[in-house]
Amino acid sequence: MPVTSFATAADIGALLPTTIVALTALVALFFDLIVPAATRRLLAVAVAAIGLVAAGIVLAQQYPHEYAAFGGAFLQGGFSTVFSEIIVIATLATLTLGLGVGRDDQVAGSTALMLWSACGAMLMSGAGNLMMIFLGLELLSLGLYCLCAISARATARESALKYLILSSMASGFLLFGMALLFGASGSVALSALAVTKPSVLLFLGSGFFLVGIAFKLSLVPFHVWTPDVYEGAPLAVTAFMSVVTKAGALAVLARFAYASIPSDSSTAILVPVWTVAALSMLVGNLAALSQTDMKRLLAYSGIAQVGYIVAAFAGQTAIGVRYAIFYLAAYTFMNLGAFAVVALMSRNADAVVGLGRFAGLAYRRPWLAALMTFFLLGLAGLPPTAGFTGKILILAATIEGGYAWLGGVLILGTAISIYVYFKIVRAMFARVDEAHVRDERSPNGLAWVTIAVCAVAIFALGLYPFTPSDVLPLVH
Repeated sequence: MPVTSFATAADIGALLPTTIVALTALVALFFDLIVPAATRRLLAVAVAAIGLVAAGIVLAQQYPHEYAAFGGAFLQGGFSTVFSEIIVIATLATLTLGLGVGRDDQVAGSTALMLWSACGAMLMSGAGNLMMIFLGLELLSLGLYCLCAISARATARESALKYLILSSMASGFLLFGMALLFGASGSVALSALAVTKPSVLLFLGSGFFLVGIAFKLSLVPFHVWTPDVYEGAPLAVTAFMSVVTKAGALAVLARFAYASIPSDSSTAILVPVWTVAALSMLVGNLAALSQTDMKRLLAYSGIAQVGYIVAAFAGQTAIGVRYAIFYLAAYTFMNLGAFAVVALMSRNADAVVGLGRFAGLAYRRPWLAALMTFFLLGLAGLPPTAGFTGKILILAATIEGGYAWLGGVLILGTAISIYVYFKIVRAMFARVDEAHVRDERSPNGLAWVTIAVCAVAIFALGLYPFTPSDVLPLVH
């Protein structure tokens, strides 16, 4: 009787970038055991950077090749490659914000946890069945529970506990929805859902499943955990969560919305998703108006920004997913650039940075104020940034998909957000008595590299809105 191999070379190759990132975490832990304490921090970040760059190169080589690995459990192709590249770039950038997370004796462990969390998001980007989605989601979340609590501050423990409890509840909704979807289709494969006849199990399962995804995306009304967790977590962890968690969840949502729901049931199942996206655009920006802590302000900003991205999926048009990916890439650079500026405003990367710290920044550190203004212009959706171009493209996608009302909400949310971001700009360019300003400066020069790269990327993408065409979230 012939023996069938469980995994072929092509299967293993499809997961090679994720494997590189996972093994890099082990290498960082190994070196932490044998190197002097004085070099642990730099070495851990250097090892992680090398591994992430290697994974990014392999991903770039995989881009044009589509393959269903492990019987369709993991789908290699343009869609998963682009999302994974965004995850790799975001992980690399967040590691530079504070040269790792935690004390010198903790940095190798925290770096490994961050890399393994990134692996979970990368698995979600290529997940072709329900089991792979849950595996990736839990791998992503388990590392974050620990990372949120790694700081010595009491608020860090509080944020980790809140995230653990609420995220576990959301995972319960997701898992229960998956069980119902399995009952409706008789298979864990997403491709089986696409040919499932409409039934109560299908609608209920989809509803519970989407609640879990909406929690990970911080969509209103499943957003209440976000500002508290972001405020309590270390700054680099907050930046990581603001991009990587959203990228993994958006990949799952796109594949579910575009390729897994029967066409005759898609409108009834997905209209609530477009509704919460509209609420997120409004509530996120309105709540940000009253914030004075930069982490909380960027948390509410992220809620609104992900609402814009989800709106691009409305109508399930081909250009919608392309423009959503473009705006996700732009948001990655805009948000990480803003977080890098915040990191440079604090000697302690874990510390809270209030809006008052930015008072008169333009006269004390003009280059930093100018770059922060540029990032805020992008988040507000104003030219000459990729944020402006991306919102125009999303507006076009909502109109083409037949959801012009979503485009109207996007315009209203953008108008509100201008007041949010210009509140920071006004503080930076206001003349104040420097004796009353606490001017802390981080000694970390790598954050300047992140700022420079993000600024160039935002300007370049604004001039040339590159949107790859081979990014439809197909299933096999």
